[in-house]
Amino acid sequence: MAEEEKNDETTEETPEQPVDEAAAEQAAPEAQAVEEPVAEVPAEATEEAPATETEDAEAPAAEAAPQPAAVSGPKKKRKIVPRSERHKHSKPARVKPAERKPIVRTPKPEAERGRRQERRGVVVSNAMDKTIVVKVDTIKAHQRYKKVVRRSAKFHAHDEQNSANVGDVVRIVETRPLSKTKHWKLVEVVEAAR
Repeated sequence: MAEEEKNDETTEETPEQPVDEAAAEQAAPEAQAVEEPVAEVPAEATEEAPATETEDAEAPAAEAAPQPAAVSGPKKKRKIVPRSERHKHSKPARVKPAERKPIVRTPKPEAERGRRQERRGVVVSNAMDKTIVVKVDTIKAHQRYKKVVRRSAKFHAHDEQNSANVGDVVRIVETRPLSKTKHWKLVEVVEAAR
Protein backbone atom coordinates (compact mmCIF):
# COMPACT_ATOMS: atom_id res chain seq x y z
CA MET A 1 0.00 0.00 0.00
CA ALA A 2 2.73 2.26 0.71
CA GLU A 3 4.08 1.59 -2.74
CA GLU A 4 0.71 2.28 -4.29
CA GLU A 5 0.44 5.52 -2.39
CA LYS A 6 3.89 6.42 -3.60
CA ASN A 7 2.86 5.64 -7.17
CA ASP A 8 -0.29 7.67 -6.74
CA GLU A 9 1.74 10.53 -5.44
CA THR A 10 4.14 10.20 -8.34
CA THR A 11 1.27 10.04 -10.79
CA GLU A 12 -0.25 12.99 -9.14
CA GLU A 13 3.01 14.82 -9.27
CA THR A 14 3.66 13.99 -12.88
CA PRO A 15 0.48 15.58 -14.16
CA GLU A 16 1.23 18.60 -12.02
CA GLN A 17 4.74 18.89 -13.37
CA PRO A 18 3.60 19.19 -16.96
CA VAL A 19 1.12 21.81 -15.87
CA ASP A 20 3.90 23.65 -14.15
CA GLU A 21 6.16 23.16 -17.16
CA ALA A 22 3.41 24.38 -19.46
CA ALA A 23 2.91 27.37 -17.27
CA ALA A 24 6.64 27.83 -17.20
CA GLU A 25 6.79 27.49 -20.99
CA GLN A 26 4.00 29.96 -21.37
CA ALA A 27 5.67 32.33 -18.94
CA ALA A 28 9.09 31.73 -20.45
CA PRO A 29 8.20 32.88 -23.97
CA GLU A 30 6.71 36.04 -22.54
CA ALA A 31 9.84 36.59 -20.50
CA GLN A 32 11.99 35.71 -23.49
CA ALA A 33 9.92 37.92 -25.73
CA VAL A 34 10.23 40.72 -23.27
CA GLU A 35 13.89 40.07 -22.64
CA GLU A 36 14.90 39.63 -26.28
CA PRO A 37 13.69 42.95 -27.57
CA VAL A 38 15.01 44.68 -24.52
CA ALA A 39 18.29 42.79 -24.58
CA GLU A 40 19.03 42.80 -28.32
CA VAL A 41 17.27 45.67 -30.04
CA PRO A 42 16.74 48.20 -27.29
CA ALA A 43 20.22 47.69 -25.83
CA GLU A 44 21.82 48.74 -29.10
CA ALA A 45 19.12 51.25 -29.81
CA THR A 46 19.33 52.74 -26.36
CA GLU A 47 23.09 53.00 -26.63
CA GLU A 48 23.00 54.52 -30.11
CA ALA A 49 19.79 56.53 -30.07
CA PRO A 50 20.29 58.35 -26.77
CA ALA A 51 23.90 58.94 -27.71
CA THR A 52 22.82 60.65 -30.91
CA GLU A 53 20.17 62.58 -29.04
CA THR A 54 22.67 63.66 -26.41
CA GLU A 55 25.21 64.46 -29.09
CA ASP A 56 22.59 66.53 -30.91
CA ALA A 57 21.68 68.19 -27.63
CA GLU A 58 25.32 68.71 -26.67
CA ALA A 59 26.34 70.03 -30.08
CA PRO A 60 24.28 73.25 -29.83
CA ALA A 61 25.21 73.53 -26.18
CA ALA A 62 28.87 73.06 -27.11
CA GLU A 63 28.57 75.64 -29.85
CA ALA A 64 26.81 78.07 -27.54
CA ALA A 65 29.25 77.50 -24.67
CA PRO A 66 32.47 78.64 -26.42
CA GLN A 67 30.94 81.96 -27.44
CA PRO A 68 30.48 83.24 -23.86
CA ALA A 69 33.88 81.77 -22.95
CA ALA A 70 35.47 83.68 -25.83
CA VAL A 71 33.77 86.89 -24.72
CA SER A 72 34.94 86.51 -21.13
CA GLY A 73 38.51 85.64 -22.20
CA PRO A 74 41.30 88.14 -22.88
CA LYS A 75 40.56 90.87 -25.38
CA LYS A 76 42.05 90.68 -28.83
CA LYS A 77 45.05 92.88 -29.37
CA ARG A 78 44.75 95.49 -32.03
CA LYS A 79 46.85 95.02 -35.09
CA ILE A 80 49.96 97.16 -35.00
CA VAL A 81 49.96 99.47 -37.98
CA PRO A 82 53.16 101.27 -39.01
CA ARG A 83 53.20 104.96 -38.21
CA SER A 84 53.27 105.92 -41.89
CA GLU A 85 50.02 104.03 -42.52
CA ARG A 86 48.14 105.26 -39.43
CA HIS A 87 45.29 107.74 -39.58
CA LYS A 88 46.70 111.23 -39.67
CA HIS A 89 44.98 114.14 -37.98
CA SER A 90 44.45 117.10 -40.18
CA LYS A 91 46.72 119.95 -39.14
CA PRO A 92 47.18 123.17 -40.98
CA ALA A 93 50.61 123.23 -42.58
CA ARG A 94 52.99 125.73 -40.99
CA VAL A 95 54.29 128.37 -43.29
CA LYS A 96 58.07 128.40 -43.25
CA PRO A 97 59.74 131.80 -43.52
CA ALA A 98 62.05 132.41 -46.46
CA GLU A 99 64.95 133.61 -44.29
CA ARG A 100 65.96 132.67 -40.77
CA LYS A 101 66.36 135.31 -38.14
CA PRO A 102 69.88 135.56 -36.72
CA ILE A 103 70.35 134.38 -33.14
CA VAL A 104 70.89 137.39 -30.93
CA ARG A 105 71.83 137.03 -27.30
CA THR A 106 69.91 139.36 -25.03
CA PRO A 107 72.07 141.14 -22.48
CA LYS A 108 71.70 140.02 -18.87
CA PRO A 109 69.80 142.41 -16.66
CA GLU A 110 71.95 144.32 -14.19
CA ALA A 111 69.65 143.50 -11.29
CA GLU A 112 70.41 140.33 -9.39
CA ARG A 113 68.39 137.37 -10.47
CA GLY A 114 65.41 136.28 -8.41
CA ARG A 115 63.83 138.13 -5.54
CA ARG A 116 66.12 137.75 -2.57
CA GLN A 117 64.56 137.86 0.84
CA GLU A 118 65.74 140.39 3.37
CA ARG A 119 65.53 140.16 7.13
CA ARG A 120 66.31 142.56 9.94
CA GLY A 121 67.48 141.25 13.27
CA VAL A 122 69.80 141.50 16.24
CA VAL A 123 73.22 139.86 16.34
CA VAL A 124 73.25 137.24 19.11
CA SER A 125 76.74 135.80 18.54
CA ASN A 126 79.90 136.64 16.62
CA ALA A 127 82.18 133.98 18.13
CA MET A 128 82.77 132.23 14.79
CA ASP A 129 85.15 133.56 12.16
CA LYS A 130 83.34 135.46 9.36
CA THR A 131 79.98 134.21 10.67
CA ILE A 132 77.37 135.88 12.84
CA VAL A 133 74.15 134.51 14.36
CA VAL A 134 71.22 136.87 13.83
CA LYS A 135 67.97 136.54 15.79
CA VAL A 136 64.95 137.72 13.79
CA ASP A 137 61.69 138.34 15.68
CA THR A 138 58.37 138.16 13.85
CA ILE A 139 55.12 139.50 15.27
CA LYS A 140 51.99 138.22 13.56
CA ALA A 141 48.28 138.06 14.32
CA HIS A 142 46.76 134.57 14.17
CA GLN A 143 44.52 134.20 11.13
CA ARG A 144 41.51 132.73 12.92
CA TYR A 145 41.86 133.75 16.56
CA LYS A 146 43.49 137.17 15.95
CA LYS A 147 45.87 136.71 18.86
CA VAL A 148 49.26 138.38 18.43
CA VAL A 149 51.89 135.66 18.18
CA ARG A 150 55.60 136.38 18.64
CA ARG A 151 58.08 134.03 17.05
CA SER A 152 61.83 134.19 16.64
CA ALA A 153 64.28 132.40 14.35
CA LYS A 154 68.07 132.35 14.27
CA PHE A 155 70.01 132.62 11.02
CA HIS A 156 73.72 132.12 10.41
CA ALA A 157 74.99 134.92 8.17
CA HIS A 158 78.31 135.50 6.44
CA ASP A 159 80.24 138.54 7.72
CA GLU A 160 83.34 138.95 5.54
CA GLN A 161 85.09 141.72 7.60
CA ASN A 162 83.87 140.57 11.06
CA SER A 163 82.36 144.06 11.43
CA ALA A 164 79.19 143.15 13.37
CA ASN A 165 79.21 142.88 17.17
CA VAL A 166 76.75 141.35 19.63
CA GLY A 167 73.65 143.55 20.05
CA ASP A 168 73.93 145.26 16.63
CA VAL A 169 70.79 145.57 14.50
CA VAL A 170 71.73 144.30 11.05
CA ARG A 171 70.17 143.67 7.65
CA ILE A 172 70.84 140.26 6.05
CA VAL A 173 70.03 139.00 2.55
CA GLU A 174 69.42 135.48 1.28
CA THR A 175 72.25 134.03 -0.82
CA ARG A 176 73.53 130.75 -2.25
CA PRO A 177 74.50 128.08 0.29
CA LEU A 178 77.88 129.04 1.71
CA SER A 179 78.08 126.13 4.18
CA LYS A 180 75.78 123.59 5.78
CA THR A 181 74.01 126.22 7.89
CA LYS A 182 74.87 129.55 6.14
CA HIS A 183 72.43 130.78 3.50
CA TRP A 184 72.49 134.46 4.40
CA LYS A 185 75.03 137.28 4.20
CA LEU A 186 75.42 140.58 6.01
CA VAL A 187 74.52 143.64 3.93
CA GLU A 188 74.86 146.46 6.44
CA VAL A 189 74.91 147.26 10.12
CA VAL A 190 71.78 149.38 10.61
CA GLU A 191 72.33 150.30 14.26
CA ALA A 192 75.40 149.67 16.37
CA ALA A 193 75.07 148.33 19.90
CA ARG A 194 75.14 150.91 22.76
